[in-house]
Amino acid sequence: MKKETTKNNSEAVNQYLAQLPEDQRAALEKLRQTIKKLVPEVEEFISYKMPAYRYHGMLCGFAAFKKHCSYFPWDSKTVEDFKTELKDFKTSAGTIQFTPEKPIPDTLLKKILQARVKANTNKH
Repeated sequence: MKKETTKNNSEAVNQYLAQLPEDQRAALEKLRQTIKKLVPEVEEFISYKMPAYRYHGMLCGFAAFKKHCSYFPWDSKTVEDFKTELKDFKTSAGTIQFTPEKPIPDTLLKKILQARVKANTNKH
């Protein structure tokens, strides 16, 4: 039963991405694949009408908006911890904004994801 739920959730994320302009879809699909590669056990689903990921609690999410994309580390401390490396991006307490032309660098995204995984794992 659990696998079926995950499959349906992945399908919902596929549907979310399919409705986006090509540049945003490609940028967010790349982000999605990075998340799934780095955290293979992650659960993918839709939350607040956007793709979200759970691993020992909420891990992250992302969404497309009219003029940008956003990555949500689901933890304001993460944005604060990486503020120096995120200086070229518009951020708020729990959001990192980027564009398809200027995505979050892979190395930085991996560091942020690893920090979130560690924080969530340490909570349990």
